[in-house]
Amino acid sequence: MTDTLAYAARARDSGMAPFVIDRRVPRPDDVSIAIDYCGVCHSDIHMAHNDLGNTRYPLVPGHEIVGRVTAIGASVTRFQVGDRVGVGCLVDSCRGCPACERGLEQYCGGMVLTYGSRDRHDGTTTHGGYSEAIVVSERFVLRIPDALDPAAAAPLLCAGITTYSPLKRFGVLPGHKVGIVGMGGLGHMGVKFARALGAEVTLFTRSADKAAEGLRQGAHHVVVSTDAAQMKATRGQFDFILDTAPSQHDLNPYINALTFDGMLILVGLLEPIVPPVHAMALVSRRRTIAGSLIGGVPETQEMLDFCAERGIACDIEMLDIRNLNAAYERVQKGDVKYRFVIDMATIRQ
Repeated sequence: MTDTLAYAARARDSGMAPFVIDRRVPRPDDVSIAIDYCGVCHSDIHMAHNDLGNTRYPLVPGHEIVGRVTAIGASVTRFQVGDRVGVGCLVDSCRGCPACERGLEQYCGGMVLTYGSRDRHDGTTTHGGYSEAIVVSERFVLRIPDALDPAAAAPLLCAGITTYSPLKRFGVLPGHKVGIVGMGGLGHMGVKFARALGAEVTLFTRSADKAAEGLRQGAHHVVVSTDAAQMKATRGQFDFILDTAPSQHDLNPYINALTFDGMLILVGLLEPIVPPVHAMALVSRRRTIAGSLIGGVPETQEMLDFCAERGIACDIEMLDIRNLNAAYERVQKGDVKYRFVIDMATIRQ
């Protein structure tokens, strides 16, 4: 085992503070990575605060990881020392179920999350990217294209794939009308991807102040969802609506905005749907409500390559890890455009 400096939450209300963790000696299929950058995801905060009731402390969050390979196991074939690589939300799975065989490891019942999960080999708790280094099976390591800025690429490993995957999976094509609900870390990436796929893109936002920003990010139109007249004018218009809003909200106006055979895709909502969905609005127009969870390893690599080809990256604000607790407060207030990325060089300053 190797002592590795990290930042961890020791309890629900402890805040994030320096902590030393053990990183395993590489197994034959492992890649050792010195971490350069790690994005701060809202789910990191939920886990640190035990909002879902299943956090194992001490917790080292971070699943938007970019760094350089420092060592490889004897059986590793895909990477060499010095390669720029990434690690997303998963570090292992059962590798044998139908989901894994299709490269959809995110739907494996035995998936191992990058942090706060149980290693399937030795039962230890996984620790994430708020640390100097990480050791991961090569199967779950991504190649970061040279054309991508490594810091801005880090959030692609969660916010990017979370929005790319459903747009590709459900078949967004040039000419489709796509709505994006929300203008946060997920939403601004949804706008970029939908535009890059050739869709006519409309941003739905609660705030008229975000209209100019939505257009700057690539939306063709902006609808203020708190304006009843604007929402009424959208009825029956959209082939797809990607809903990235994380808190409870009424889905019915967005269902009504779909054309027949239209689809509302949920990627942000973690809470029960309130109020109830009007079933007749679905039945009468053969509309669908779907959900989507990040992406598997092959699709994540596809997304990174797509971003490199199209010049797509997340809008970021660089963060000194010593200011992590203040950054958490700002994320909870929505005061970041649109993702904090930790410069891991600051961990020893």
